[in-house]
Amino acid sequence: MRVSPTPLRTTAAALALGLVATACGSEGDGGAADTLTLGYFPNITHAPALVGVERGILDEALGEVEFATQTFHNGPDAVNAVFSGEIDAAFLGPNPAVNGWSQSEGEALHVVAGAATQGTGLVVRDDIETVDDLPGHTFSTPMLGGTQDVALRWFAQEQGWEVDTAGGGDLSIIPQDNPDTVDAFRLGEIDGAWIPEPHLSRVLAEDDAHLLVDEPDLWEGTGGQYVTTLLVVSAEFLENEPDTVADLLRGHVESVDWINDNPEEAAETSRAHLEALTGGELDPELTTAAFENVTFTVDPVAPSLLVQAEQAEAIGLLDPVDLNGIYALDPLNDVLAEAGHELVAGLEG
Repeated sequence: MRVSPTPLRTTAAALALGLVATACGSEGDGGAADTLTLGYFPNITHAPALVGVERGILDEALGEVEFATQTFHNGPDAVNAVFSGEIDAAFLGPNPAVNGWSQSEGEALHVVAGAATQGTGLVVRDDIETVDDLPGHTFSTPMLGGTQDVALRWFAQEQGWEVDTAGGGDLSIIPQDNPDTVDAFRLGEIDGAWIPEPHLSRVLAEDDAHLLVDEPDLWEGTGGQYVTTLLVVSAEFLENEPDTVADLLRGHVESVDWINDNPEEAAETSRAHLEALTGGELDPELTTAAFENVTFTVDPVAPSLLVQAEQAEAIGLLDPVDLNGIYALDPLNDVLAEAGHELVAGLEG
């Protein structure tokens, strides 16, 4: 059973699945699980996972717990895997996390940490010189109802334009996996895309591309900070295996600290891991540029998640949802206190 790839409304099937999900590593003993399976994307905005896996930081932090990974290209697929118990934790964009929370009525998952902010925007062909030139063109986003898809649709609504989920309206918005978007732009099949790093920098490297909308510019109220990637854990796994979740968070905090202390080496490590995952080659200069466009932090920037959910509701891609309880940050704050770091806050302050 799967969540709809267009997460527009809560369904009985998705809710039932969320309620009966069984974490794949859970033993229910309240201590350490036998295994933990982590999901993440081959994106620079998921660099804490790329670095944590490549350098063995997460594996070492989990000790005797067997550590496994699985990669995804879109949030709904990763949420499906959490619901089904295929994975225990995942790095997700904010909108898929909210959709998973909404569809399961708060039963399936919790946000336990932030991972990245920023690193997204609208890149277009050079003949599209201003925002007013956008109507009548075709643009791509990673997934209908995903974080960048909501951002583009909200932006269009703010301009007074009509768009629909079938690719019609003043703008034609079509979902594509990020690697396919890069190829589609190169072939002239799309005129632009609202995408995350490193795909944003890859498209910008094309001769006829430029950045029309840098998304941080739209977040003046938060100083340009908005959450791009979160770390979520299955609610059942969190309840049954708190020690393992704490160890995962220790590894996550260590990974983020290492990235911020060693940005050049972290970019190279991420590039190597991405190439191993995709089988392709990435230009080191593009990887470095992508890294400079993202902020890595365990702070989930909770106020921005609330805004993103409100935007998804306003454009009709999410039913009204109460996000109280979506954050479970006590384990992270315990780890941060151990490390002498500043604590973070959820929606309750």
